[in-house]
Amino acid sequence: MSKINSKTTLKELAFIVGKVLKDCSIDAVLVGGAVVSIYSDNKYESSDLDFISSDSVKSIEDALAKIGFKKKGRYFQHDDTEFFVEFPPSPVSIGNQIVREFSTLENEHGYLRLLLPTYSVMDRLASFYFWNDWQSLDQAVLISKQQKIDFSKIKQWSQEEGELEKYEIFFQKLKKN
Repeated sequence: MSKINSKTTLKELAFIVGKVLKDCSIDAVLVGGAVVSIYSDNKYESSDLDFISSDSVKSIEDALAKIGFKKKGRYFQHDDTEFFVEFPPSPVSIGNQIVREFSTLENEHGYLRLLLPTYSVMDRLASFYFWNDWQSLDQAVLISKQQKIDFSKIKQWSQEEGELEKYEIFFQKLKKN
């Protein structure tokens, strides 16, 4: 496993953290902006890693301590990186939909379980739909341009969430770019 230092990228750190969690039998899924960073080849760069896990805070704290992270408030920080790790509450859900399908990746830095690209787009669109976060709309477009996306699934979810009007804004912006 790679050592964490000031040059460790967000993506490398995600794999390192994902591996230590897996090695400690902690089921965790990366969500949020870090997934956008990974799927957009860093065209958007997040400053944190949001993992969702139903495991106890104590077991997560013990696992992350093995690679030098310390709990500070609701975050985990490491002296040698500017990135921090957070664990929003479980389950993994986007709007009213519980997510049960994930992508699993492995590389020389470790292991990572994360949202599938389509669900990552939905995650970003949820922020746009419910909080009018236009930056999240841009992130959804970035992912859609770089990854294979199931637009019919996104449209159906958007309809179930009562957000077809904003889905059309997303779709028009995607066609423009």
